[in-house]
Amino acid sequence: TSEYCIWDTELPGFGMRVRPSGNYFWFVRLRHRGKHRRITLGKTDDVDAVLARAQARRLLAEAALDGLPKRVAIESTPTMNDFVTTHFDDLARVWKPSTAKRNANAWRIDLAAHFGDIPVADVSRADVVRWRDACAGEREARFNRAVPVLASLLKYAEALRMRRKGSNPCRGIPRYKRQAMERYLSPSEYARIGTELRACENEAPKQVAIIRLLLYTGARRSEIEKLRWEWVKPPRLVLPDSKTGPKIIWLNSQALSVLGNIERQDRCPFVFPDHAGTKPINVGMWWTRFRRRCALPDVRIHDLRHSFASTAIMGDVPLATIGKLLGHVLPETSAKYAHLADEFVADAAQRVSGSLASAIGLQT
Repeated sequence: TSEYCIWDTELPGFGMRVRPSGNYFWFVRLRHRGKHRRITLGKTDDVDAVLARAQARRLLAEAALDGLPKRVAIESTPTMNDFVTTHFDDLARVWKPSTAKRNANAWRIDLAAHFGDIPVADVSRADVVRWRDACAGEREARFNRAVPVLASLLKYAEALRMRRKGSNPCRGIPRYKRQAMERYLSPSEYARIGTELRACENEAPKQVAIIRLLLYTGARRSEIEKLRWEWVKPPRLVLPDSKTGPKIIWLNSQALSVLGNIERQDRCPFVFPDHAGTKPINVGMWWTRFRRRCALPDVRIHDLRHSFASTAIMGDVPLATIGKLLGHVLPETSAKYAHLADEFVADAAQRVSGSLASAIGLQT
């Protein structure tokens, strides 16, 4: 069978396209500046008929009014660009500074081009679905990071009564499934990193100390980079805030030794200040060069945290304890390492059975 269309009897130009694959898509056909266009509004599984028809009606109206002066009544409805300009700082007050910066970039880079000119009250599920479809492929990860930002903006618009309550079109929109980026260091890779750290001690003592603390504690990069002396209270680091709120990082003897060898800079609150002593050091660029020196170009700094958890599991440390060491608030966050525990147990079972088989004279 070939593709065919079913036209709506209520709204001229609106219809449903049926493909030979069995997929159904809402679309609208309109005339814009002398040319006919067909715009897909989303799959029927993702967008119901009421929303699709409303979106089609809006697009048809925009095409009909294109080139005509806008009425004051239309201009009085703020666009998403205007809304973000006016109200983004309201939301940013309840976010961490790094989160606010990341969310502002998400709006500027990923969202503004798709939603900026749409009135706040008119952002529909079809708009979100169409944006999601446009992100398929290389921009899937960016969609996953940006859609919560859009959802927060529209939720705030509901609180300000600029949208109908419960109308957030981001609700229920599926994110793209992404393969987890988990990289675990092998014993030989640990050895290579250790060798190169020793070779770099004189030329980059602060960077070397940061990496060693990350290796020994499983802390996040920002927790060590931005460390202040007032938070160093052996045998622990007492952080007043972190990604998950206040946090304690326990210091083993190796980590205590690293901190004990750091010379404190006068009148500087940071353990690892930059050359000017006015802000924390940034180890990112140095790590990029260092990992190439180790012939480990794919290892991210965050992989040191994953590897800490992996090593703990190999040491038979319970997942609950690992969660406390890493500062996980929710047990399910630590559960992502459960498969490592299963692999370790399976390997141990294989080694035990092999030894038993040798002992009783069977083939292994």
